[in-house]
Amino acid sequence: MPSITKTFGAIVAGLAVVASALPGHPKLTASQMKIHEFVKRQEAAAAASGLTDVDILQFALTLEWLETTFYQQGFAKFPAADFQKLGLTDQQITDLTSIGASEAAHVGLLQSAIAQAGFKPVQPCTYNFGFTDAAGMVATALVLENVGVSAYLGGGPLITDKSILGTAASILSIEARHQTALRIASKSAAAPQAFDTALSPKQVFSLAAPFIQSCPEGSNLILTAFPTLSLGEGIAASAVVAAGSTLQLKSDATAQATFCAFTTGGLPGGTVFTAFTAATGCVVPQNLNGVVYVNLASAGPLTGALTDDIILAGPMVMQVS
Repeated sequence: MPSITKTFGAIVAGLAVVASALPGHPKLTASQMKIHEFVKRQEAAAAASGLTDVDILQFALTLEWLETTFYQQGFAKFPAADFQKLGLTDQQITDLTSIGASEAAHVGLLQSAIAQAGFKPVQPCTYNFGFTDAAGMVATALVLENVGVSAYLGGGPLITDKSILGTAASILSIEARHQTALRIASKSAAAPQAFDTALSPKQVFSLAAPFIQSCPEGSNLILTAFPTLSLGEGIAASAVVAAGSTLQLKSDATAQATFCAFTTGGLPGGTVFTAFTAATGCVVPQNLNGVVYVNLASAGPLTGALTDDIILAGPMVMQVS
């Protein structure tokens, strides 16, 4: 189904042709040119990703189903007393349950938006979250909410329809509040960075894929995950890594990789690259702090732009101090 913006783009293109046939008259007004250039940029970004507006909504719904099920299974397994033992206040426990309710509401909103566009919404998958205790649930929830923010930030610029973009933005602001509430409950800085981090849909799906065991027929996304990436032997997944330290990584793609890519909010271009070899690893750049996404890459552009075509493995979520 063609989007409103694509249709409008065709109208603007037609106006340009007509105007060019009239000598002595401007082809397009300054306002029309701005609209025309905006449409071209949005359509180029969407075409490069291979995703339509509805694809992006379906992708968002897949993540919201995952988060909703995560909280439902976690609260069914761990009573409030388990969270109290972690030092969470009654209000923080209430906030945690409210986060789960919000994710369920997001599911309903996205289902409605997809159905109104004339498509069947994807269904929930079967998941394995590896629950062992309440502390692990809170730690995983913090990662999921960080990824949720990055998903909506990365997907927003690919959306061409204003109403769909508004839907995504209304969810993004709530995901950011979830992120802050969980950071405070985890006794971490509420906002360790001045900027959040945008990730491509494929990067986000790669972070979600390890939790997904199987999906109903017709609910599989057109995305495929990158090969997994993890910290080397002897380094705990929850470890806080110091800037300037040497990082050893494990992946099936280490032999082909030549760079580590460290992506976080506020960096020029978004990513810092450092040289990588399977034998020596790579150095964690200076001036990084908080949540950082790490990928193995085949190139290290000076622009700081990390694109899917140069990612070989990842991303991996890492805390840097």
